[in-house]
Amino acid sequence: MLEVLENIDKQWLLALNNDYTDFWDGLMFGYSAKLTWVPLYLSMIYVIFKKWGNQAWWIIVSLVLCVVIADQVSSGILKGAVQRLRPSRDPELEGLVVLVKNYRGGLYGFVSSHAANSFGLALLSSLLFRNRFYGFAIFSWAAINAYSRIYLGVHYPGDILGGILVGFFAAWIVYWALKKFKSEILNRPPININQAAIPIYVFGLTIIGLVAYSYWIF
Repeated sequence: MLEVLENIDKQWLLALNNDYTDFWDGLMFGYSAKLTWVPLYLSMIYVIFKKWGNQAWWIIVSLVLCVVIADQVSSGILKGAVQRLRPSRDPELEGLVVLVKNYRGGLYGFVSSHAANSFGLALLSSLLFRNRFYGFAIFSWAAINAYSRIYLGVHYPGDILGGILVGFFAAWIVYWALKKFKSEILNRPPININQAAIPIYVFGLTIIGLVAYSYWIF
């Protein structure tokens, strides 16, 4: 059964990881880079301080803790325990997987830390902000981030799915802790549309910047 699932995973990878164009290579390579999204994180911090004031640090620490848990479970525990080679490191797939700039990532890939961290942050921040426009934008950001890892050939779809589950687990653990020990923070009204618009605009502007980078520079 496990062998069947692994074969299905490989087929899905090869179907999704194709030799597209330099433009898409640049877009996905830049999208996957962690520093690309520093402006988005800063915009979220700004909204948190505007909304929660003196209690903003509780929210920021909670989001950071969520990402740390997701990252440690995925990278610190599961990758070493499962030891599943990334497709970019698998000799059986040599020459079949399309790589960008020969980027291969680390040795093991199950589960995807990018997916775990992104979806953990997306779920917890959505539960805290409680704005559907923000929720749609941040989950779109997380989904594209996860897909970029398949595009770059460094993760199987199964790695991504496992990472999403780890991220959701981390988010629910932290949200449960907040609800139990700091429930007054969660009793505030949702962020308003003007506050939600800030990270949404930053997300959109970053995409525009990535498109320009991919078209003219990469």
